[in-house]
Amino acid sequence: MITKENKEKAIALTQVNKNDVGSPQAQVSILTARIKEVTEHLKSNKHDFMARRGLTQMVGRRKKLLKYLERKDFEAYKAVVSKLGLRK
Repeated sequence: MITKENKEKAIALTQVNKNDVGSPQAQVSILTARIKEVTEHLKSNKHDFMARRGLTQMVGRRKKLLKYLERKDFEAYKAVVSKLGLRK
């Protein structure tokens, strides 16, 4: 589970404005932080299949948000991918 501080850091990384918490950029950033935490958990708990299922769901949700962002605002998409270090 992502802590409040980590969530705020993730949002601050890609925020559009000061009060932004729901833009696609912020959502992708939060999902990326959660995906990293679950990935670390799964390295030591290989048989946690519910966490693995949640991980694949989060990856799919992030993929859909990135596809939407790429379609609507390509410059913002490129900025998010470079800031978060994603391999798109």
